[in-house]
Amino acid sequence: MQTTDIRKGLKIQIDGVPFSVVEAQFVKPGKGQAFARCRIRNLVTANVIERTWKSGEAVEIADIEDRKMSFSWEEEDTFVFMDATTGDQVHVEKNKLGDESRFICEGLECGVTFFNGNAIGVELPPNVVLQVATSEPGIKGDTASGATKPATLSTGAVVNVPLFIKEGEWVRIETASGSYLERVNR
Repeated sequence: MQTTDIRKGLKIQIDGVPFSVVEAQFVKPGKGQAFARCRIRNLVTANVIERTWKSGEAVEIADIEDRKMSFSWEEEDTFVFMDATTGDQVHVEKNKLGDESRFICEGLECGVTFFNGNAIGVELPPNVVLQVATSEPGIKGDTASGATKPATLSTGAVVNVPLFIKEGEWVRIETASGSYLERVNR
């Protein structure tokens, strides 16, 4: 692929390592050769670096495959995901999920990224619905706007929720930030 075809979201390979293009800008200066300036994220380590390519240089496309899989169970330092259509089970190291792993629950549909047949990452859905396991009751009269209290969810994650949320209720949580979105009736 040529440098003029680089765009946001493209999966490329540099020295055998997969990267995803975060930002891409094609620059045509008045003098000199055109070039592509990009910010790329390493799909294995999640580090973001900047890279430029001169016009006409070739970029290698990465052999990346994204599959929808559901979380089955947790084993020591790995999470086990299963492909519902084939029944294949994949073990993914916990450190590949990072902080978002606190919102993973049985049966949760996730996107598992494979590079050369190996699972290198997991993408959780934008938000999840979880049950509040424990929470202190709200103090009567403490209704200042935006008042929150900590609540422990069924997965063990602790998030701040509004004072009116009680134990046993279901809440929608944004996985990226870990913030409360809304109460859900179940």
